[in-house]
Amino acid sequence: MIRYAIDHNRIQQEYVREYTNASWIVGDGYSFADGLFSGFDPAKNQYDRSRWVFALDAKGQPRRDTTLKHPRCVFRLLEQHFSRYDADTVCRITGTPKEVYLRVCELYTSTYAPDRSGTWLYAMGTAQHSHGTQNIRSYAILQLLLGNIGVAGGGVNAMRGESNVQGSTDQGLNWDGLPGYLKMPVEADTDLASYLKRVTPVAANPQSANWLQNTPKYVVSLLKAWWGEHATRENEFAFSYLPKLGRGFEGNGYAFLALTHAMLAGEVKGLFCFGQNPAVGGANARLVRAGLDKLDWVVVADLFEHETAMFWKRPGVDPARIQTEVFVLPAASGVEKEGTIVNSGRWAQWRHRAVKPIADCRPDLDIVDGLARAIKRAYEKDGVFPEPIRRLAWDFGHEPDPHRVARELNGRFLADVTGADGTRLAAGKQASGFAQLRDDGTTMSGNWIYCGSYTEQGNLAARRGMTDAPNGVGLYPEFAWAWPMNRRILYNRASVNRKGEPFNPRRWVIRWNAATKAWEGDVPDGGMPPGEMNPFIMLSSGVGHLYAPDLADGPFPEHYEPVESPVRNLLSKTQSSPCAQVWRSSEFDKYGTPDVFPIVATTYRVSEHWQTGAMSRNMPWLAGLVPHAFVEVGSAFAQREGIKNGDRVIVSSARGSVEVYALVTERFQPFFVDGRLIDEIGLPWHWGYAGIVPGDIVNDLTASVGDPNSHIPETKVFLCNIKKKSLT
Repeated sequence: MIRYAIDHNRIQQEYVREYTNASWIVGDGYSFADGLFSGFDPAKNQYDRSRWVFALDAKGQPRRDTTLKHPRCVFRLLEQHFSRYDADTVCRITGTPKEVYLRVCELYTSTYAPDRSGTWLYAMGTAQHSHGTQNIRSYAILQLLLGNIGVAGGGVNAMRGESNVQGSTDQGLNWDGLPGYLKMPVEADTDLASYLKRVTPVAANPQSANWLQNTPKYVVSLLKAWWGEHATRENEFAFSYLPKLGRGFEGNGYAFLALTHAMLAGEVKGLFCFGQNPAVGGANARLVRAGLDKLDWVVVADLFEHETAMFWKRPGVDPARIQTEVFVLPAASGVEKEGTIVNSGRWAQWRHRAVKPIADCRPDLDIVDGLARAIKRAYEKDGVFPEPIRRLAWDFGHEPDPHRVARELNGRFLADVTGADGTRLAAGKQASGFAQLRDDGTTMSGNWIYCGSYTEQGNLAARRGMTDAPNGVGLYPEFAWAWPMNRRILYNRASVNRKGEPFNPRRWVIRWNAATKAWEGDVPDGGMPPGEMNPFIMLSSGVGHLYAPDLADGPFPEHYEPVESPVRNLLSKTQSSPCAQVWRSSEFDKYGTPDVFPIVATTYRVSEHWQTGAMSRNMPWLAGLVPHAFVEVGSAFAQREGIKNGDRVIVSSARGSVEVYALVTERFQPFFVDGRLIDEIGLPWHWGYAGIVPGDIVNDLTASVGDPNSHIPETKVFLCNIKKKSLT
């Protein structure tokens, strides 16, 4: 589709020229040939990304050619890179009928016109590939070319598979980040100054607002929130108390695949497992359960005793041989607790408790609060390096109050200060926005992107105002609160030209009022007047990245086959992503070949069940709707293989096998890839050995393969075989 847009001149020219790095000239070190970018080290399966940098002028700024004619400007390199993706080649690779493909290209690229827009909605399956990040990158490139970022009805929007996924990532639950998407310290960050120098971006050009140059303010305010009076200028605001990332498990960090392999190797002693069920939901789940067997202890907090909680008594094992001590903490459901839930649009919506938790079930906040207090008491008596625990600023009430947590996330003044406009800001008062945060220890904020959500005006996430903004495009600014600063459309300054005039006056997001010298509509992405300043203020360049030299597997997306694939890569001799994380360190790390496993399998979910089924399989009304594990097969494949609806079948991969029912439908049709017929089947992954309706675990079939950027496992595709169960 990128190639189609370029070939048919379906490019929003002014947008691309002014608001992307299309005009930036790439240095001579970059090249691409036969599926590999320059700088690849086959011994490490890594690229030397310094080969991909931009050419700089005498002032150290990226050179540009606004005519987009220079042979090494990003736009021409992008055009060259995607020139191989013609319609015939794409349809040979994907098996898509050409007429359907061209019809989709024609329709979607028509949104390049300023009075049209298109949004790209993607589900988690997009990311569950060894090149998942680049899948999503391709959407971003297309949307930038069409001018669909920052406009009403535009964007690249993730359809979360679980409520509050957005909120959890905002709060730094990923292994490699702090709250507000601040970067974790690493071993080389020997002091606060070196850490801040590494993580604080420098503007790539004078037109960049480079908002993250304020990172020191957000980091220091976070440290003050965590260690309060014990975080002082003299001790670098307790920076030394933060854990530092090393190379991690086998050099792969501390993401899921690395963690599970470390458990299996005995390098991890204990696991807190809140709201997760990796014994069923984890890739290569047999490996996961074998890793659980090696732990000293596991703490599970959930609504039901699911498979991870009862792994020690699962079918086929002797509980007496498993020494892991398991603690199961009964948690409260969403209607039994109070707090925010954040949707994919970044709207933080306050939810009130409907009913009290049953029996001894407790909200997550209560559980974590109890653990924190108990750990602090233990460290008062003993402990290695006890100061970070003993001095932790932890006071959310005798019974922990979610309002106190929300107020801490927002932040407040710790001393009387004078604002930039001369306003006196009193100690103890809530900050009204992250522009007020400081790096001198006079402010605290548990998460800078939530600063502005719980101010002296009150809990803005609890608002339910139904009045739309004056532009009438569905922003509803007084319904809940969106980070940052209640901005409903990120990078909305890209929806206007350099004069502040909307590209689409009929469906404008923001516009500059010359008479009042103020922006109208949504909260602008940077309040400075229109002019030379670029709109993508969270990037040091200030522009959208058609070319992204900071990704591990290349500055442009490239097609690769999955690690397990029945076909060769028709675009190059590089079969799968050269940087894919492929694990081979255990007996469970086996990979299939198409001569033994010729069928493509994909996993998915059904609406009647929830994630691993731990909740829905324990509720009779849901368990009864879809009571049995099944494999969905196409009618043509079923007819060839003699499989009928309701037959018991065995689905096997290089990692194991499952026995399930066959569901014959018309949804799964064979693909014709490069003239060959390729079959695909689908397996929901909601079943395990717990609950009312148990079933075999589908993730026993998936592999330990990860994306090199996100480390997300490639569970969306693997090779398998399927046979009817013998009646004898």
